[in-house]
Amino acid sequence: MENNSFLNYPIVLVHGIFAHDRKSKINFWGRIPEIYTNMGIKVFFGKTDAWGDRESNALILKKTIEEVLEETKKEKVNIIAHSKGGIDSRNLIWKYGFGEKISSLTTICTPHLGSEIADLIYNQKIVHTNLTKKVLAIFGELYGDIKPNLYNLNYQMTTAEMKKFNEKATMDTNVFYQSLYTTMKNAFDDLMFFYPYLYVDKISGKNDGFVSEASANWSNNVIKIEGGISHAEILDYKMKDISGKNIPEIYLKIAEDLRKKGF
Repeated sequence: MENNSFLNYPIVLVHGIFAHDRKSKINFWGRIPEIYTNMGIKVFFGKTDAWGDRESNALILKKTIEEVLEETKKEKVNIIAHSKGGIDSRNLIWKYGFGEKISSLTTICTPHLGSEIADLIYNQKIVHTNLTKKVLAIFGELYGDIKPNLYNLNYQMTTAEMKKFNEKATMDTNVFYQSLYTTMKNAFDDLMFFYPYLYVDKISGKNDGFVSEASANWSNNVIKIEGGISHAEILDYKMKDISGKNIPEIYLKIAEDLRKKGF
């Protein structure tokens, strides 16, 4: 099967915080790129920073997509974005008028209404000191980011700041938007998110260990992925079934649905 015969447009995978897809030794997307390639879909990575704010990451993503369009000779791409990558992608579409170049945006476990964890961090006085800001900047640079800004990133993800963002960053009618999300059944589903899960659960209820169900529930097309899958496990980085769910099959379903819509 020739590349791009399954979908009309290529897929760009956009990660969230912590992850890297430029020179990382960790395969944050697991088997997902391979299964898409085997389907004949051209797959690219967003190349955004792990700790970049939505402004700098939108510019990186803008450059990436322009390069993808030039290479593939296509007029649009499909974006599949995890976590904050969904906010970076929304910012790109809205701020730079990229709606005509984006066929669809599928966000997965994205905190569209903000993060309770970001609120918690922002409310700590130590976070606002000059020393902390300098340390965070150094950490981001050592991590390999082009333009890290952990302080601003966290501020932008607070519920108050995301409320302001949502009021101005309206959906582009040229783009098909859909929001997919998961929730853990309990704190023991993924011990990496044990405490964050309990904290968010106390404030907002059901969550994936980082993003609440309420925050991920955005757009006119919302799909809950059942099965007790955590915020990180949905990326298939463990490359195994989670709670009896085959993660790549979830992404196959996304591609199949996009195909039916002519994307």
